[in-house]
Formats: sequence, C-alpha cells, structure tokens
Amino acid sequence: MRDILPDVERWRARGERVAVATVVSVAGSAPRRPGAKLAVSEKGEISGSVSGGCVEPAVIETALQVIKDGKPQMLEFGISEEENSEQIGLACGGTIHVFVERLDW
Repeated sequence: MRDILPDVERWRARGERVAVATVVSVAGSAPRRPGAKLAVSEKGEISGSVSGGCVEPAVIETALQVIKDGKPQMLEFGISEEENSEQIGLACGGTIHVFVERLDW
C-alpha cells in the first residue's frame, strides 16, 4: 500500500481539512492488518486503504462527518451486515476496528 503522507501534505498545503482512518485491531481473517490507513480530504479525495475496498465507502462517509464535527469515531466491521447493523460486512469472515480522527493543524 502506498504511503498516505504525500497526499495528506498536498491537501494540507491547499488548506483542506483531513481525516485519517486507522485499522486498530483485527480478529480472524481481514484484508488489512493493524496500522493500515486511509486518508480523506474534505473534498472527498482518498489515499490508502483500510479494507481493500469492502468497507471503504462507509469509512469515507464517516471520515467526512469527522472532518465536519471534529468528533473521532471507532467503527467495527464484522462478518455480516446483521452484525454491523447499518454497516457493510467483511466478506473474508473477520472483524476489524477502525479509528477515524480529524487532523488539526
């Protein structure tokens, strides 16, 4: 996975707010390991990945909300949609926890 820092620096130089989502824990099979990151600019540009695509839309939506209100969120994605309530499940059968926070400069 390519490094998100060059994109974050570019967005910062343009004066944009940014949120970063980080996989903080994994149980069972998951597409990315702890430490995987996804950055989102306030204009909706993205860099990196926390799941290889299966939950990215929900993470991006949350990141945009975190950019607006500044309140970090912990997300959980599991085996099925039922386990995630309104979220999308992981096809690989594991569970991941993703922490989303706004970067303030």
